[in-house]
Amino acid sequence: DYTLTMPDKRGQRRKRAASGGDLTAQMPGQVMDVLVAEGDAVERGQTLLILEAMKMEIRVNAPRDGRVKRLLARK
Repeated sequence: DYTLTMPDKRGQRRKRAASGGDLTAQMPGQVMDVLVAEGDAVERGQTLLILEAMKMEIRVNAPRDGRVKRLLARK
């Protein structure tokens, strides 16, 4: 289970993300597409959503197999 959140403004690393089940994007951006829904089973490496930041496309991938418990992002 993962929760997408905004990165810490102080620039701290996401130490608890891997152990706590939260998933944080590499940088803030606009959500271009959400490819999963709550309750979906996902596999490691599967693209969950696509962000656009500074004219770059950023794919947010599942770090391991699991199920989407809660999804707070939308296009």
